[in-house]
Amino acid sequence: MDRTSRPRSRRLPILVAAAAATALIATGCSSSSGGKEAEESGENLAAGKASTPRMTIALVTHQAPGDTFWDIVRKGAEAAAAKDNVKLIYSSNPTAAEQANLVQNAIDQKVDGIAVTLAKPDAMKEAVAKAEKAGIPVVGLNSGVDDWKSMGLLSYFGQDEGIAGEALGNRLNESGAKNAVCVVQEQGHVGLEARCAGVKKTFKGKTENLYVNGTDMPSVKSTITAKLKQDTSIDEVVTLGAPYALTAVQSVSEAGSEAKVATFDLNKDLTGAIEKGDIEFAVDQQPYLQGYLAIDTLWLYKNNGNYSGGGEAPVLTGPAFVDKSNVESIAKFAAKGTR
Repeated sequence: MDRTSRPRSRRLPILVAAAAATALIATGCSSSSGGKEAEESGENLAAGKASTPRMTIALVTHQAPGDTFWDIVRKGAEAAAAKDNVKLIYSSNPTAAEQANLVQNAIDQKVDGIAVTLAKPDAMKEAVAKAEKAGIPVVGLNSGVDDWKSMGLLSYFGQDEGIAGEALGNRLNESGAKNAVCVVQEQGHVGLEARCAGVKKTFKGKTENLYVNGTDMPSVKSTITAKLKQDTSIDEVVTLGAPYALTAVQSVSEAGSEAKVATFDLNKDLTGAIEKGDIEFAVDQQPYLQGYLAIDTLWLYKNNGNYSGGGEAPVLTGPAFVDKSNVESIAKFAAKGTR
């Protein structure tokens, strides 16, 4: 039966993620590649432990220049590649059309597998279909939880952004927030929009989206600052990425606001801000795990015919809340660039 014709099952975390997570010991080199067309990774890593024939996998993301979140995804992918005797080719571009071109480049290189993000699924459909027609297995990660199955991907690794947003909205209710602004750094990104929609669904107070240019951090800061000055009743700023949360803290200070800051995603600087109390909490989708599992699954599919999630349900890597109660235990991993 064609996988795309199967009925959609209820989204539940798949226990296979826990088994794969035990291998998350080795890490690769961090890099911020921005919009480079292609960059090979893993050449200088230690020889893989697998005795299977060398294979080549392309990881193609929508990383924007300077977004360190993707360094964590890439480290996970590099660790899996080193273990599995895989040559990893990493490329990224935040523009959907250019990201689709990068998938085509991977097809032209006749890679053995492709791991791809689907921030803007409609723009990626044709390229993904070409890969599948060429006999190249494709898995999804990070974004596209509502589209991966209909597009014929083998597996998907990430969090359900709507569910994560709902969980954050409930946390805001518990904290007593009344008026929240959700800062969106890339308009039209399905995952980011779903996060804010989830917050709005469960949050009992007032909420609205504030769109900013995520590639221009000074502009992000000034836009948030202006909003806080304009509406002094805002008591919560929700950001959708760690760098934007740290910038929002500065905006709150400059505006003379008493608003608190909560965010999605994590990095080493953010764990410090949580410890200091500058940020209430973060929703961690465990990006290292996303990169690791995407590469490892393609290796398992080629060498053992496995489907993580059975081709039916996504493998959920989040949401996992990080706050003052547990940040100390996580900070040591964030310092290594793996959380």
